[in-house]
Amino acid sequence: MYTYDDVKEHSKDREYVEKAIEEDGLLLDAADPEFQDDKELVMKAVTKDGGALEFASKRLKGDKEILMQAVEKKGWVLCYASDELKADKEIALKAAKTDGQILYYVSKELRDDYDVVKAAVSNKGIIVKYASFRLRDNEEIAKIAVSQNKVAFHYLSERMKNDEEVKKLIE
Repeated sequence: MYTYDDVKEHSKDREYVEKAIEEDGLLLDAADPEFQDDKELVMKAVTKDGGALEFASKRLKGDKEILMQAVEKKGWVLCYASDELKADKEIALKAAKTDGQILYYVSKELRDDYDVVKAAVSNKGIIVKYASFRLRDNEEIAKIAVSQNKVAFHYLSERMKNDEEVKKLIE
């Protein structure tokens, strides 16, 4: 079993680091910056644990292939992505399948994208508060969000708060 201190001590030994991250992707944190910028090693790390994206180089946080793998099981790691990839609908949709919290991190444009918002509120209704006003005023989005979490009702438009069908969902 590898520890952070062990990897830090051997941080410049590629073979050692590779074996360590195959066991625990988060050990990428202790690797030499050169290895945090090595696509092959970072891919192994995020495949093991999407949270390893935090320790990838800035360059690789902007790599779509790396991001698609990282958000596979931990959608919230989208928070570490480059601004460009936070605006990528394909990545946002994939991340939203596991964690609606991603709506907080995506671009303003994606907060106004029906598909992305629907996917996000489907598993975290309260995140509707980060959706655009236009979508907080959408009946289907409102119903999904409130069905998932009644507290989401407070973040809807006034029109949706007065909608009889939406109001029935909080009774």
